[in-house]
Amino acid sequence: MTDLPELDAVEQRVLGCLLEKQVTVPATYPLTLNALRSACNQTSSRDPIMDLDERTVDVTARALRDRGLLRIVWADTGRRVLKYHQTLTELLTPADDEKALLTLLLLRGPQAAGELRTRAERLHPFPGRDDVEACLQRLASRPQPLVRRLDRRPGQQDHRWVHLLGPVPEGLTGPGAAAAAAEPEVDRELPLAEGADARDDRVRAAYSAVAADYADRLAGELDELPFERWLLDRIAVEAGDRPVVEVGCGPGHVTAYLAAAGADARGLDLTPAMVEQARARFPGVRYDVGDLTRLIRPEYADGWGAVLGWYSLIHLADSEFPAAVAALARPLAPGGVLVLAGHAGHDVRQLTTWFGHDVALDVVLRDRADVVAALVAAGLTDVEWYVRGPVGSREETTDRCYALARRAPR
Repeated sequence: MTDLPELDAVEQRVLGCLLEKQVTVPATYPLTLNALRSACNQTSSRDPIMDLDERTVDVTARALRDRGLLRIVWADTGRRVLKYHQTLTELLTPADDEKALLTLLLLRGPQAAGELRTRAERLHPFPGRDDVEACLQRLASRPQPLVRRLDRRPGQQDHRWVHLLGPVPEGLTGPGAAAAAAEPEVDRELPLAEGADARDDRVRAAYSAVAADYADRLAGELDELPFERWLLDRIAVEAGDRPVVEVGCGPGHVTAYLAAAGADARGLDLTPAMVEQARARFPGVRYDVGDLTRLIRPEYADGWGAVLGWYSLIHLADSEFPAAVAALARPLAPGGVLVLAGHAGHDVRQLTTWFGHDVALDVVLRDRADVVAALVAAGLTDVEWYVRGPVGSREETTDRCYALARRAPR
């Protein structure tokens, strides 16, 4: 094999993003220039955070193409648009597990095996930490090693690993270093600590336990939320005669509001107890039990006029979020709208009690930029977003983010 490529920080980010999106959003890969720039500038799952303009990303991609590390192609379908495809793996020929770890090291810098295992769930699930260590050892034992282990620093329990495809800062320096060190990193993959199936079981158990109390508390909440009513009224009008679905509908009040506003609306929820509450409270509306990640087109139309993820993606880890958004965008009709609502921020909050019941739920707050990036990566256009502050009378403690985007018309 020829010498390993020496990549600067922007080249590492571009190739890392292409490696990531090739696995997590295959339906929209290769990436357009706009989608690639959004992926590079994500504020989650990236270290350091970058703010690259379109020209920088394009110039970097073309330089990588000239070095045989990237291919620029025309889109197979739709408008004639250039798309970007990584060829680094053709040079390095990594196995799937090796590719996943290299992707994370390119995107997030030095990391310990435990961190890599948690963050690799969407790229390649590792049964245990020992499997990550074994994979890292394989990468380090190649004739031309791709990674190396760093010495432990004071206060660190585990060795960190770093890739060898270019210079990587091993820590922050300068005035912001002390402040950054004082703030513990938020583990935004926490919902997947025991795997996706275990997380789904916890979500079902929690919502089953609180279903009646939850419905009593929230069924009439839209009366106090004028912005939300404005947005839902708008969606009902824009959907027209095309069907609308709310995924993760809970007790059904948002779906019922859309139906009362004239939309052909139905609700879908993972938890049977919540669907029972919705059917009992709003008997004239259709509610079904189902998984939002397996949403299909309606049986009597070429797609949904609108799909709403109304606080229904808040229990997903960062690595799951883009694929979930893409799954909701896929069955939209041409010109259809995807609407997302959630808590805005950077925290992961753990609920242990809720409406007087013991639960085990992780609530992931998301930055507006990450929500927008996921919508763009899903191939949607005309993105709008809104952030409102907490409503004190409702004892809210978080900002709320609402975003919508469209499937391009034919």
